Amino acid sequence: MALQYRAAVLHAAQTPMSVETVTAADLKPNDVLVRIRAAGLCHTDLEVIEGSLRYPLPMVLGHEAAGIVEQVGPAARGVGPGDHVVLSWNPHCGHCFYCDRDAPILCEEYLGQGPKGVAFDGESRTLLSDGRPLQQLMFLGSFGEYCIVSDQQAISVPKEIPFDRACLIGCGVMTGAGAALNLGAIAHGDTVMVIGCGAVGLAAVQGARLAGAGAIIAVDIDPAKLVLAAAMGATLGVDASKDDAAAAGKRETGGRGVDVVIEAAGSASAFRVTAEAVRPGGQIIWLGKIDVNKDVSFRWGALMQEKRIRRVSYGNARPRRDFPLLARAYLDGELMLDQLISRRITLDEVNDGFAALKRGETIRSVIVFD
Repeated sequence: MALQYRAAVLHAAQTPMSVETVTAADLKPNDVLVRIRAAGLCHTDLEVIEGSLRYPLPMVLGHEAAGIVEQVGPAARGVGPGDHVVLSWNPHCGHCFYCDRDAPILCEEYLGQGPKGVAFDGESRTLLSDGRPLQQLMFLGSFGEYCIVSDQQAISVPKEIPFDRACLIGCGVMTGAGAALNLGAIAHGDTVMVIGCGAVGLAAVQGARLAGAGAIIAVDIDPAKLVLAAAMGATLGVDASKDDAAAAGKRETGGRGVDVVIEAAGSASAFRVTAEAVRPGGQIIWLGKIDVNKDVSFRWGALMQEKRIRRVSYGNARPRRDFPLLARAYLDGELMLDQLISRRITLDEVNDGFAALKRGETIRSVIVFD
């Protein structure tokens, strides 16, 4: 008998999701059926809801989740029933031009199938009640009681970590902490600036601390988020609504500029500030994003002097390596995850959760399933 379960379905952009009963397809050989226990509400989901990130609809959103493996296909490897897993939204083929160059985030099959809203093999794993295929966001679609993923997307983590904290590792924490730890090349004592102190930015603050930064400048327009950033390792908070972040960075470095700037705000003004704040020869990492059809302008002189700019989507994630390490860092008290959760909600409250996110009232709302 086909598995039926409740999921939040987006039928049209700029409309609320509807919680309805959907049907899971049969498992393919490499598939893993995961019972979702917690799923975070991310800005990327909100972009799909608002229509600035365009996918075929109807679709189950959600791409930051943790749960328990219920069943595996006959050829699935790496996990088994009962395992606690964090889900990765970056499956990859392992043999294309980009995978061969250690860039799974650019995997040709991943980039080709992703915009279609299907599983990694190009087929849907979920059906609407009338039998029509239902798309899934970023190879997951985790705003539901269950989710079918490829075995490489289900990453085992210690069972001691609670699901509502574990799910954060799957996107926001991996993106922010990974930017600092995997890509920032932060030397001991460096000055790092993090612009935007939502879930991703706060993870970047912590990644900079773990990397050994000497000073961490947190920038936001919300004083409450700056207080939280200080608790997580920021040595200076800058309210960008009152102070010039680039000038503050220069004051803290004797006029030189900061060594590394990590942008996690997702605004044109923040992108421009990064180029002004970083020192000659320093590094800029862009994590945020805006509508893909919008332009961003820069003062050309701010881009000179050997400054390095890198756009990053997933913190150079290697999930089988990084997810367990981040989970262990939390369990060892080195990574703060509890403080990132603003609200715990039910699936039926998902639209209210996104309304709060849009108003800037939350760091992360997490759907908790019984």
